[in-house]
Amino acid sequence: MEAVFEHVKGVHNVVSGYAGGQAHDASYDKVSTERTGHAEAVKITFDPRQVSYAQLLKIYFSVAHDPTQVNRQGPDVGPSYRSAIFPQTPAQKQVAASFIRQLNAQRPIATKIEGGPFFAAEAYHQDFARKHPQHPYIVINDEPKVAKLKRAYPQYWKG
Repeated sequence: MEAVFEHVKGVHNVVSGYAGGQAHDASYDKVSTERTGHAEAVKITFDPRQVSYAQLLKIYFSVAHDPTQVNRQGPDVGPSYRSAIFPQTPAQKQVAASFIRQLNAQRPIATKIEGGPFFAAEAYHQDFARKHPQHPYIVINDEPKVAKLKRAYPQYWKG
């Protein structure tokens, strides 16, 4: 998801990390055991004058993520890959809940609204697609999503 949201106008920063768990800290080694309750997540800092939270959700649900998957995203499987949103304000929570209700009217959506602190991932996880554009995971899983963003939402595209 980091690679997609880095290309959205109005997004200033995208940090890979973990959220939604019971443990008081998180790391890839801990989260990948599937015992901390965390999900892999991204924290997005954006300018709401350039892109709204609702527009970010639209991109999340239609480009960056498959909201119908339970405990899975692409080749990644397990509860840490669940479909979840972590709103930071009550207003964001309302927008997300409304968005999910609308999507559920069309097809079953697995995405849940959750809370809890965000923990930034290790440095080697940050900007992974930009640092390793030829990595097979990036080529197979991320490049098509970035291309879809550019094609489907040129009004949000930032090169």
